[in-house]
Amino acid sequence: MRFRRVVTAAATALLGMAGLAITATSAEAAVGPRPNFQLPFPCNQVWNGDNDNSSAHRAYEIDFNRGGSADADLGDAVVAAAAGKVVTSAHQGSANGFGNLVKIDHGGGWSTYYAHLKVRSVAVGAQVAQGQKIGEVGNTSKPGNNISPHLHYEVRTNDASWPDNIKPAYFNGVKFGYPNANVTSKNTCSGSGNPNPYDAVEVCGDGYKVIDSQALGSAATTYLLYNGTTKNNCVTTIKATSVGSGSAVSAFLEVEGSARKTDSGSFEYYAGPVSAAAGAKCVRWGGSAGSASYESPLEHCG
Repeated sequence: MRFRRVVTAAATALLGMAGLAITATSAEAAVGPRPNFQLPFPCNQVWNGDNDNSSAHRAYEIDFNRGGSADADLGDAVVAAAAGKVVTSAHQGSANGFGNLVKIDHGGGWSTYYAHLKVRSVAVGAQVAQGQKIGEVGNTSKPGNNISPHLHYEVRTNDASWPDNIKPAYFNGVKFGYPNANVTSKNTCSGSGNPNPYDAVEVCGDGYKVIDSQALGSAATTYLLYNGTTKNNCVTTIKATSVGSGSAVSAFLEVEGSARKTDSGSFEYYAGPVSAAAGAKCVRWGGSAGSASYESPLEHCG
């Protein structure tokens, strides 16, 4: 289930103000190659990006959420989409709707914005690495602007005035699927991204969409998917380490009132898929990889 945040229309005209809009000059007109931006969340996490549910959006901004409740991702780590220098780390107060904002200058005329943070973990002037934690998902804004937790993310260049300087977001070289899409983070994954050739949708099959996920340390991620046509849930655990070699991994799905279904063993790439009909019931789901394990409460009901 996707919980939406409420943004007042009055905030729209303020988002590019108070020093946050960048006006082009002849000296700024040359924008370098786009950095290899990654999703601003830790490796293998799956987040839903939304571009069309906020009156404050003018171009290619994205609001990110995951989990099955409004506060499910409150306090989750936000990491740098690419290496760079922190040029803004401050609460914007009444100036605009950004609340706690971190802005990173990546050089070549490119910068990224991370807004509404619960806390900021970096100071102005800090040099940050790609994947370094810079804050946590929150719901800070200006007084009277009540929003549910989410990360507001933007990519901007310095060759135009706001909002024309807000550019489409790319993650791991792939353009975000505007207006809405689920994206798996490759940020700081081993090698040149997730080494596992399989993803959760491929394992569970056509028609399924990821609705929740849980990292099992750095070893794997367990995913919960749902098929809106068949009303089936599906769980799979995708390995991130020891890929291609057999190691202990499992996935389970338990529909409220029914016996748990589990797939476990020494697998090279993933455990599962484990699927069951759960159109009007809650589910408990999870999995394990080595000594790391996760078991959800009964959730994602109906």
